[in-house]
Amino acid sequence: MAPVAAYAALAPKAPLVPHTIERRAPRDNDVVIEVEYCGICHTDYFFVNAAWNNNGIFPMVPGHEIVGRVTAVGSTVTKFKVGDRAAVGCIVDTCGACSACSDDLHSYCEKGYVGTYNFREKDTGEPTYGGYSTHIVVREAFTLRVPDSLDPARTAPLLCAGITTYSPLKQWGAGPGKKVGVVGLGGLGHIAVKIAAALGAEVTCFTTSPKKRDEAHKLGAHRVVLSTVQAELDAAKGQFDLIVDTVAAQHSLPLAQLKRDGTLILLSNPDKPLQLRPQELIFGRKQIAGSLTGGLGMTQEMLDFCGRHSIGAEIELIPIQQVNDAYKRLDKGDVHYRFVIDIKNSLAKA
Repeated sequence: MAPVAAYAALAPKAPLVPHTIERRAPRDNDVVIEVEYCGICHTDYFFVNAAWNNNGIFPMVPGHEIVGRVTAVGSTVTKFKVGDRAAVGCIVDTCGACSACSDDLHSYCEKGYVGTYNFREKDTGEPTYGGYSTHIVVREAFTLRVPDSLDPARTAPLLCAGITTYSPLKQWGAGPGKKVGVVGLGGLGHIAVKIAAALGAEVTCFTTSPKKRDEAHKLGAHRVVLSTVQAELDAAKGQFDLIVDTVAAQHSLPLAQLKRDGTLILLSNPDKPLQLRPQELIFGRKQIAGSLTGGLGMTQEMLDFCGRHSIGAEIELIPIQQVNDAYKRLDKGDVHYRFVIDIKNSLAKA
């Protein structure tokens, strides 16, 4: 392919600036996608700013919530044709042979998955570049179909936030007859509320903000508990089969609100250790679990599910030129609820 326009951080903690990258020439099993929209994940901010003490690969082109149109396909590609809308999520390669890959659990690949950006390709060692770019080349096996019923801009965050919440809700049986709690009504939490409600569960949102009570109900929550009000927490004790915790800051874990044999699932990665007392688990036979994203098959299942239930993220659509301001706002929690970059109408025409 010809050089591709992108936005990149040239060094750790540096602002994102216009940059040119080289995409590989498409192979027989590759799909070439012209990027229309790319969501901004908090992970993008963390990697660019070395917030997890990661060994970043710079220049870094973030973005793993990608939706676009297919512009070319390799000779062995069967699932896509030119003009199809397609998507790419967090992973672009795995070993394909371990037990995790065989079980459609690609994010747990025993030899390590290759992320959409800030990783290196297994065969060439070249860095991967994400969706803050006009085009991306991805193997067919890691390319996803986007249902026609979904708004493509609002679909982009589903490629990370959607599958990150759908996967544990399915794994731990959220559905009719189950009481599900969602802690936090942010980028992950608002989608978790929508998906849990669509699965048929009775959904309660735990939030510190009284202002979010009405919005939580609009998103599908049957009940809202203000976690700053002890009386509301006490009234919710021992009620939940499953609680999905999406809060990335240090906070008290809502173990008292679980039923006997209930499960608290952690989806975020606070920068400081969370505190708990063992008796909070012992008395009630409760458990704490963690969850990453889902495999490629489950991600497609999630997109199809969201298509049937008209589920998309609540977004602020921005041009790529506003990405650094968006990062500043993201760091302050000032977003409703996900930023999505309009690549097609900003970067592609810059």
